[in-house]
Amino acid sequence: MKVTILEHTCEPQKLAAAAARICRHDEDAQLVLKNLSDKECSRLIDECLQKGHESVLEHASFTFAIEGISRVTTHQLVRHRIASYSQQSLRHTRIEGGDSFVIPPEIKDNEGACGIFRKCCTDALVSYNGMIDMGIKPEDARYILPMGVRSRIIVTMNARSLRNFFRLRTCSKAQWEIRETALRMLDEVREAAPGLFRDSGPPCMEGKCPEGDLECFKEMSNKIKREKNDA
Repeated sequence: MKVTILEHTCEPQKLAAAAARICRHDEDAQLVLKNLSDKECSRLIDECLQKGHESVLEHASFTFAIEGISRVTTHQLVRHRIASYSQQSLRHTRIEGGDSFVIPPEIKDNEGACGIFRKCCTDALVSYNGMIDMGIKPEDARYILPMGVRSRIIVTMNARSLRNFFRLRTCSKAQWEIRETALRMLDEVREAAPGLFRDSGPPCMEGKCPEGDLECFKEMSNKIKREKNDA
């Protein structure tokens, strides 16, 4: 899996802070953006986050390239609706290599299960290519491919949607692959805009567990806190 920020709003933290200031002061917007100090920017962002006034974060957006993830995970990813997606099309691209499938760690660590999984993927790939060689269109032949087939997707989300995404998908109860995707995305945005995401993570970081069992969340919470402190 590879996760990279392709582009993001220029000075995302400053833009969100300027939006917050403009809401409460009768000032020229361009001058506010130009003259906003780093200290004032941090103060405004912290105040908005503490009070739950997160609409100003929607002005800052981030575009990611996510490569090598399964269609299992892209199906989960697109459930986050306040976002834009552009995914590799299996109508126009062809699956060929034997490394075209994501193998879950639990299966990879089990010799018997891994053998079954690899045979299934190989058989599906042989059947897929065989049908295409018979003249079947890739858009129809793809129906035989397992959901573990690797894919690429471009994702654009605003900062507020990302914070919600991280809250749900960095949780240790999230499925392993989308959790890993979310953690890598969080690493990327913390470099680009640390002030917007310094407190991002699962609800247990705030001592709130929607599952009602904080014990199972401690490892993930501590991991994110350590990474945040190291940033």
